[in-house]
Amino acid sequence: MGQRGVTVWFTGLSGAGKTTICQVVEQALRAQGHQLEVLDGDVVRENLTKGLGFSKADRDENIRRIGFVAHLLTRNGVIVLVSAISPYREIREQVRQKIGDFVEIYVSTPLEVCEQRDVKGLYKRARAGQIKQFTGIDDPYEPPDNPEVNCQTQQETVEQSAQNVLNCLKSLGYLDQVPVLQQI
Repeated sequence: MGQRGVTVWFTGLSGAGKTTICQVVEQALRAQGHQLEVLDGDVVRENLTKGLGFSKADRDENIRRIGFVAHLLTRNGVIVLVSAISPYREIREQVRQKIGDFVEIYVSTPLEVCEQRDVKGLYKRARAGQIKQFTGIDDPYEPPDNPEVNCQTQQETVEQSAQNVLNCLKSLGYLDQVPVLQQI
């Protein structure tokens, strides 16, 4: 394949922009012919981790399973883009240690901005008490201590955030060249 495997882990609150930025990075990398796989938290919950709830233990198990799949792909030279809330620092750190080639992207959008976006209506339902253990409302989100990239979507465009991710991958030796982003 001629590429180094790496897991690029997008973490942040629901509605922060993880999936959107991940999609732009995916398009740019695919356009250059990179071998990659996307593990989206919502899709994984529907398929690989169906039946897990939202207790801390279940959330940790969800992230552990995503991390296991990402590890298998990464060690086989695949670039893995993971987009998952992954609210707890300790389990993210465990996954980082297991995978090794791991780049953490913190999509640090403030809660107020995420609530304004609320495309799925989840925050509204959580505030009304219809959803329990919702990250950022009645369950904590623990921001990364030292993410490789901090995407501040309230201050930068999706393209700027994606470009920062791509620049980081290049600087860490995972890309030979930085893809040119097309405006979306």
